[in-house]
Amino acid sequence: MLIASQMEPTYARRVYPCFDEPAMKATFNIRIVHDPSYVALSNMPAIDVSEVKDENGSLWTVTTFNTSLKMSTYLTAFVICDFDYVTRTERGNEIRIWARKEAVENGYVDYALNITGQIFSFLEDVLNVSYPLPKTDLVALPDFGAGGMENWGLMVFQEESLMNPPSDEFTSRKAMIALIVSHELGHQACEWFGNLVTMNWWNDLWLNEGLASYFEYLGATFVEPKLSLNKIFYAHVVQPVLREDSEIVRSLSESEDKIKGSFSLMSLFDNITYSKGASITWMLSGFLTEKLFIRALTSYLKEFSFSNANQDDLWTRIQMVVDAQDEVQLPASVKQIMDSWTCQNGFPVLTLNLTTGTIRQEQFFNKKNRKSTDSYNNTWIIPISWMRNGSSQPLTWLDKSSKTFPEMQVSESDYDWILLNVNLSGYYRVNYDQLNLKRLARLLENDPKAIPAVSRFQLIDDVFALTDFGYVPIETALELTKYLAKEDELFVWNVVLLNLIPDNLESTLKNYKVYPLLKKYLLKRMLPIYHYYAGFIHQNVDALEDDYFAQVYLEKLFATACWLGLQDCLDLSSQLYAKWMDNPEYKIPFLIRRTACCYGVAVGSDKEWNFAWKMYNHTDSAEEDEDILLYAMSCAQEPWLLYRYLQYGLSDTLFSSNCTSAIISHVVTKDPGHRIAWEFVTENWPLLSQGYGQELLHDVLKVMGRFVKTDVQIQELQVFYNATLEEDEREAITLLLESAKLENIERRKLLNKVTSWLEKNVDD
Repeated sequence: MLIASQMEPTYARRVYPCFDEPAMKATFNIRIVHDPSYVALSNMPAIDVSEVKDENGSLWTVTTFNTSLKMSTYLTAFVICDFDYVTRTERGNEIRIWARKEAVENGYVDYALNITGQIFSFLEDVLNVSYPLPKTDLVALPDFGAGGMENWGLMVFQEESLMNPPSDEFTSRKAMIALIVSHELGHQACEWFGNLVTMNWWNDLWLNEGLASYFEYLGATFVEPKLSLNKIFYAHVVQPVLREDSEIVRSLSESEDKIKGSFSLMSLFDNITYSKGASITWMLSGFLTEKLFIRALTSYLKEFSFSNANQDDLWTRIQMVVDAQDEVQLPASVKQIMDSWTCQNGFPVLTLNLTTGTIRQEQFFNKKNRKSTDSYNNTWIIPISWMRNGSSQPLTWLDKSSKTFPEMQVSESDYDWILLNVNLSGYYRVNYDQLNLKRLARLLENDPKAIPAVSRFQLIDDVFALTDFGYVPIETALELTKYLAKEDELFVWNVVLLNLIPDNLESTLKNYKVYPLLKKYLLKRMLPIYHYYAGFIHQNVDALEDDYFAQVYLEKLFATACWLGLQDCLDLSSQLYAKWMDNPEYKIPFLIRRTACCYGVAVGSDKEWNFAWKMYNHTDSAEEDEDILLYAMSCAQEPWLLYRYLQYGLSDTLFSSNCTSAIISHVVTKDPGHRIAWEFVTENWPLLSQGYGQELLHDVLKVMGRFVKTDVQIQELQVFYNATLEEDEREAITLLLESAKLENIERRKLLNKVTSWLEKNVDD
């Protein structure tokens, strides 16, 4: 048994009567009566533990906690558990990490204990404030809806966010723990975030979360210095949210009325709040310089501690710091600059004309489905960091819709080039003119390192995003991939592969004539980096334990090489899988375990498949291995194996219902599996709908809808849905199919263009 609370945003009112508003702060006296074999934890240290008998004569324990500091209701918390803990005191703050007894015994929380104190001290030093509580508990819960929650003095986490097997030396798991712990400590210690200084109301949630997300990355790279801060921040924070924010209907800071009228509070806990908030903080820190930014934060913190603030209070503090010095000059007030980023939807794209040196800005939107009635006349005040021919230039600003920068006019020389938004210091995309793109493409082919790695990533991501939204033709984007044989950074390769071979297209692409061309074009360029990493897999995979990006992205590279039919990759998968079959104690290197298992099964016969099935049913296999095997068994190439797998999936004795939907979803995305899964679902519909309820079926139907490739299949699905679904459900699904139809048309046009470009360029 275990009890843990989660009050944010509005659940404290379900636990005790209160004015459950972030601005109404109070001190809390908490006392918990509980079973004597358990321990009770709350925000403050326990000051008294006594016993009491109930009317049946049973003994109960009463734990009384010290009065809390003045705080918001959503940060109050309690946990009742029979966990163990490890402890360490740092600067008088007693840090305890609680988890299941066997996890503590086996050292699974030692890493978290090692870094918690260091991150605390780092944040205290950076922000020049001290943590006001005498103790901090971090609790690892077997089941928890969020990654972590920053209750003051009693933080709770999902187990995997806090636990690391002591034998696991790989940076990627540690990095995740370091990031989540830093995020929640950022709230704790001292930041303006959250606990000491709270937002006036939830519409300024981004102040809490965006800032915690910013410090999360500073704290994590402080304890894991091998992580490259700007690459990770760009790959995990900025790039994904730029993709999302171009479709999104809200700004970072909405008005209270709008939220009370039309949004649910929970919907504010999204990537816009966390990642856009962090990206804009990053940009702000960049143009102010970190020194001034931290100075302003410190003063803000001192001014508003134990009270509430909104974003304008922060802008005022920053303005005071800016006015008191003369190194950093801004083109407008801090409030004007920052409001343009927090109060408007979306973000700008900058279009460059290098013959004239003119830059204009407009909101980045999808030109392909724009209605003429939409008006996008937003302008932003935009900091531009830039370089010319490899040397950095002074920061400049674009504060109106367009402006000419004489210093950006380029000469006739092919070797005169310009790069904007260097290292993604600003939250926007850049659309270069053909002249500059040609020069950049040539530069990449001759000397890719002349452009910093983050900027190469950005160049490619921007140009593909511009293609998707109809700003530039796909051929422009493809020109920038010619140099890739010289690209040795996985993190750049990953963004190329995500754009060229999106996950949901793998099975489609194989049916078109683009596939053999893509195979020839890409493999030629992938071989150097593929062989570099394959060498480690063959000889000494532990040598990669500090290579964070190998742990996160190598899988995609290998999976793509195997998907393109690279013999070496297929052989390597077979060898590793055979080695495991010979000795079930052997562990396939986890960096490519999923791919090796998938292709081990695909290249093999029923013998290989049966081994995966046996290992899946092995009681002691770890959860992540089970997921890998569940996926790998759908990679079989023989139809009867896939059919049998789907039938196993129907059996209650073999699988829980959420596995059934996973099995169908895996099979449907595979090449021979799509037809088979479709026939299976239609034949067994009565059984499926009775056994699994609507939830599951919607998941399955959604996935099937995503993988329909032809209008004929769409027709079939439509007939099927009409026969089986209730009227109100049909509507949503019909919309899904309509958009699938449009996507098919678009996709065919696109693939034709890619095909003819590859035909011309495949031998270069």
